[in-house]
Amino acid sequence: MRVPISWLKEYVDLTLSPEQLAEKLTLAGLEVEQVEYIGLPGSELPWDRDKIFVGQVVRVERHPNADRLLLATVDYGADAPITVVTGAPNLHLGEGGPKVVLALRGARLYDGHKEGKVIMTLKEATLRGIKNDSMVCSEKELGLSDEHEGILILPEDAPVGVPLADYLGDVVLHVAVLPSTARCASIIGIAREVAALTGQTLRYPDMRFVATGTPAEDELRLEITDGRLNPRFTASIVRGLRIAPSPFWMQRRLTLCGMRPINNLVDISNYVMLELGQPNHIFDLHGVRRGQSGKRTILTRYARPGETLVTLDGVTRTLQPTDILVCDEVGPLSLAGVMGGLESEVKPETTEVLVEVATWEPAHIRKTVRHHNLPSEAASRFARGVPPAIAMTAQHRLLHLLQTLAGGKIGQGILDAYPMPQPVVQVALRPNRVRQVLGVEIPTERMVSILRALEFGVTESNGELQVIAPSHRLDIEGEHDLIEEIARIHGYDAMPATLMAEGIPPAQGDPALVFEERLRDVLAGLGLQEVITYRLTAPEHEARLLAAVNAKRGDGRDGSSPELAYIRLANPLTPERSVMRRSLLPGLLDVLEANLRHHERVAVFEVGAIYIPRAGALLPDELPRLGIVLSGISTERHWRVGRSEVMDFYHLKGILEGLFDAINIRGVQWQPAQHPALMPGRAAQVMVGGENVGVFGELHPLVRERWDLPAQPVLLAELDVMALQRAQGADRTIADVPRFPATIEDLAVIVDERVTAAEVEQVIRQAGGELLGAVRLFDVYRGEQVGAGRKSLAWSLVYQAPDRTLTAKEAEKLRGKIIRTLESRLGATIRQ
Repeated sequence: MRVPISWLKEYVDLTLSPEQLAEKLTLAGLEVEQVEYIGLPGSELPWDRDKIFVGQVVRVERHPNADRLLLATVDYGADAPITVVTGAPNLHLGEGGPKVVLALRGARLYDGHKEGKVIMTLKEATLRGIKNDSMVCSEKELGLSDEHEGILILPEDAPVGVPLADYLGDVVLHVAVLPSTARCASIIGIAREVAALTGQTLRYPDMRFVATGTPAEDELRLEITDGRLNPRFTASIVRGLRIAPSPFWMQRRLTLCGMRPINNLVDISNYVMLELGQPNHIFDLHGVRRGQSGKRTILTRYARPGETLVTLDGVTRTLQPTDILVCDEVGPLSLAGVMGGLESEVKPETTEVLVEVATWEPAHIRKTVRHHNLPSEAASRFARGVPPAIAMTAQHRLLHLLQTLAGGKIGQGILDAYPMPQPVVQVALRPNRVRQVLGVEIPTERMVSILRALEFGVTESNGELQVIAPSHRLDIEGEHDLIEEIARIHGYDAMPATLMAEGIPPAQGDPALVFEERLRDVLAGLGLQEVITYRLTAPEHEARLLAAVNAKRGDGRDGSSPELAYIRLANPLTPERSVMRRSLLPGLLDVLEANLRHHERVAVFEVGAIYIPRAGALLPDELPRLGIVLSGISTERHWRVGRSEVMDFYHLKGILEGLFDAINIRGVQWQPAQHPALMPGRAAQVMVGGENVGVFGELHPLVRERWDLPAQPVLLAELDVMALQRAQGADRTIADVPRFPATIEDLAVIVDERVTAAEVEQVIRQAGGELLGAVRLFDVYRGEQVGAGRKSLAWSLVYQAPDRTLTAKEAEKLRGKIIRTLESRLGATIRQ
């Protein structure tokens, strides 16, 4: 929010410099993001105090040598006036003229004839035979706006001869108004904070008016269908208005706040919103149609199916059932709290208006803004909550300004429908509790003065303070809120820094987090990149993993599996983020889909939680999982390496083996598995100590198509992190480097097709005992030489003793033992 210092001064005396004030507000919880200087030192282009002045045009003549140029004689308080050449269309021939801004030779201004803000220095020049070294300035040349059609006309009371920096120079504070400080979304709101922080008195604007017109109740009726949507609606009628430009001071303030002046009626509406924080709307009274009773009826209700409204921007909008409307008996007039309707807008010929000041339920305003993409200053305030109690204050201020600046005749009485009165919040505050929480000694009298400065009602009773929240505060719920108010106004910087009475307690490690971090380190060392995907998803998105199952079933649908339950968000921002995920794989496949468009190789992993509902429990099981996705070439292209092979099932298995070795998990078994997202025959489950710790394999082609991935292997793994942690060995055995040479020989074993390589390896290791150093499978053969239904597995065996070199006889004896064990346990034969 933009807060001009010149406007702020109208309501509170400022005893601090703008910089000091910005720091004070920030320390009190109102962060000042920027201090913007207008025409003063510190701005991009300060106005020279000895070269740019307020001037008075005393005479305007034609240029003798140019039809479109004029000679303007300007008094600027010097010994003699100065004549300048100008082409301003808003200067007219004759004696006398308006107040203007005069810049003398050497003044630095923005070039009004160039795009953007290009700084120039005013120099002497000859224009059609007449020397000219000064100029009367437009708003663009001064940096006030982009307006360059004519020169800036100042109000009649502008002091001639005063440097422009003293007259129009200003400082604007850019204050971040957060939902917790919505009460400060107005100049009065900021002024109230400044008054409390600096010990000054807050002054309220004039709200007096005289009502002599026809009573409003004789021609207008209000009807609110649901007080929860529209807690309060006030309305008044004003006639005899004159549409004209608003006064210079109002236009200036609106411009400094980032709003474009339009005319006096629209500007008054915007001005009161910025001043008091209460959005409002002014309808052309003739756009509000009469009912059968002869009275006009204003009705607030939900939009009906198929209903439309042409809004002020000329767009025909199809309304949604959650939109709140302001209607007459014929149809909608405006989108409540967001934007008015075109049919009832204020027009240049408007003389009679209906003034609405109302409050609306914030959640519905947010939905309407999001659905119709209609953000606005008014909607942002309603979306954060506007107190119903201040509606009548804003009505009075609007009527005062309409009568003062537009000559309106105000109808007697203000209609006020108030079905949901704002409750009075009273809180008991214990001074000792304040001191205990803040850890600083604050006298009770100081607490009382702080709260009263913020307009809280305070009475003392039995050692407690009975505090009544002011009507503009919707955020006060309990004692803790009052303690916060006392702390921030007293000053966080005023609280002494104290050391802890005791030493810092020893840090307690979290084994689960340490283990997860270890997984990340190992996988990064294995060449994978970590990603973090959304924990929110949609059931339909996760159901894409079931494409192969659905195709086999023949229904071709992508709906979620009926037996899967999800943790659902009550109010999701988008349907694509409506539930908590049950798997890491869909998010990782999204990452893969996006990155394979630009890279030949993608190898990523994620360590994150999935969420499984528990029957009868409020909270789900939040289970940590490790997900891995690989696809593309196995190594990056290099001039020393030919075309790289594409990663397959065994590349992923190798990564998992490297991971298990690094985190000291032994006795891993790889068993065939079935998984709806993986190809049959290329899926395996990982077993450790009889416990299933996860599954991995190659993505099914039908699932791959659902993610629009290229026709190449996609490898997935999803492992249970807690199971991995349980399987992690406590100690790692470290052996000396062997001192004696090893005996290496190959052994080809023919076994039944159903016998797995893991079973063969287990038998070999058991038979070999301590003298068998290593076992490696290096070849698998199927063919006529071994017979149907059988296969040949070729192993490389390493025999080695720690204290001697094995003899040929010892090696032969060990080989024979291994062969006999294979034959007896697995029915194996040795391939010669």
